[in-house]
Amino acid sequence: MNRPSIAGIHHLKFNVSDLDRSLAFYSVALGAKRIPELDHRLPDGELFAYILEIDRLGTYLELRASPAKAAREAGLDPVTFSVETHDDLVAWHDYLEANGIPHSPVFTGVTGWLLAAEDPDGRHLRFYTLETHPVTTAFSSDEYWLGV
Repeated sequence: MNRPSIAGIHHLKFNVSDLDRSLAFYSVALGAKRIPELDHRLPDGELFAYILEIDRLGTYLELRASPAKAAREAGLDPVTFSVETHDDLVAWHDYLEANGIPHSPVFTGVTGWLLAAEDPDGRHLRFYTLETHPVTTAFSSDEYWLGV
């Protein structure tokens, strides 16, 4: 039997402890915009998820109210965003700094440069350059930000 195809990624889902706090964070950090008509509600009308659109992400981001799951995900780095160049990464560093968003320094990765930012639930969001340098084994390590 032939393997069926995948059409792409429909959406990403992050468990969060507080919908409004996370919406505020992702709005500032990534320019996310809530799509109210896609809010998820229980039959009794209780709101339990926001759907966000982020320019150039290529898919939606769902923020789902689930405090217990969000607590267990602290320290995870579930997604790495692409940025074009090292200079763009430095601009992200400066932007995060100016907006009081916890973040790492710029690190040297295996083939490019990266940094990580922390969302309100302690999840680490990575940014990695498409610009490359020669493959190196002298890449940065940091137990907190990189898990190594």
